[in-house]
Amino acid sequence: MAFKLQTRQPTGRVPWPLVLVEGPEKSGKSYGIAVLSASEKVGQTYWIDLAEGSADEYGAIDGARYVVVEHDGTWATIFGSVEAIYAEAQRASDAGEPPVVLAIDSMTAEWNMLKDWASNRARGSNSNKRKLAADPQAEITVPANYWNDANSRHAKLMRLLMTFPGIAVITARGKWVAAIGENGQPVEGKKEYKVEGQKNLAFDASCWVRLDREEPAKVIGLRSVHAGVRPGRDEPKELPDDWTLEWLVFEALRCDPHGTHARQLTELQPGDEAPESPRFAEIATAIADAKTLDDLKAAWDLIQPALNGEEIRADEADVASAAVKARKVEIEALGAADSDQGEPVGASA
Repeated sequence: MAFKLQTRQPTGRVPWPLVLVEGPEKSGKSYGIAVLSASEKVGQTYWIDLAEGSADEYGAIDGARYVVVEHDGTWATIFGSVEAIYAEAQRASDAGEPPVVLAIDSMTAEWNMLKDWASNRARGSNSNKRKLAADPQAEITVPANYWNDANSRHAKLMRLLMTFPGIAVITARGKWVAAIGENGQPVEGKKEYKVEGQKNLAFDASCWVRLDREEPAKVIGLRSVHAGVRPGRDEPKELPDDWTLEWLVFEALRCDPHGTHARQLTELQPGDEAPESPRFAEIATAIADAKTLDDLKAAWDLIQPALNGEEIRADEADVASAAVKARKVEIEALGAADSDQGEPVGASA
């Protein structure tokens, strides 16, 4: 059956923005959120304060009308709050009410939290517990799978922000730092600007604003037909001295409270992995059940014949080989076998 192509005409409508406001400390990032909440063009503003502590104080700004979202510092309550605000923003949009504003201050703290989560999980693994027991000051490397989990959590949050049916404003810290060369060492006399947060934070934002304590605010990147700025290609554009987030959203970006819509993103479906080969399951069980190096050597000897006989796939052989090496370390660490018991396992891996 031939694949049926589905197409549609572009709407040309301006989507609600995800605005990143970044800069050094005390440059006005949080202040701008409170000022936006006073605008008659927006509905309820929800402020999620993450390790900044400025949400209460800025409530004294004339006309500010936002609510502070309380949370207990856990990912579950923070993410759950965003989901609830997203649902309220959709309700307001469907009812034709002014757009809801969601502000997260800051995404630097969000990513630091996820980095600590990955690090804590790594420190809690059995192998690292033994390593730390022997040397409490030992350096702990966070495995890739833990970083993948942290990035996955961040991506789920960003998807809600990028498709938010209202105005989403996020803040982050930014500063000039020493440039790092290919050898991992600082390059003398060279600096580069760094937004402190997950590496794709600025890329995911549709509008990227940089504040400074001494220089005018600038738009570094802006995805817009009417006022686009391409990072690395177009020069940053200075904002007027009296600029506000209200002006940026409704005047510069031309968002229309009655015609603007949420950004449309179709979630990609990677599908399931290839089914596990029955023979691979048997070999994996033999590796996991190995109590001595001789047992593990016997399991190791099963891998290549199974691969040659096409009973397992090449990726499964790689996984099995890695599992053998990991199990060998565990057996030796637990003292389940002494060093001269049988032929060294995995010598040819």
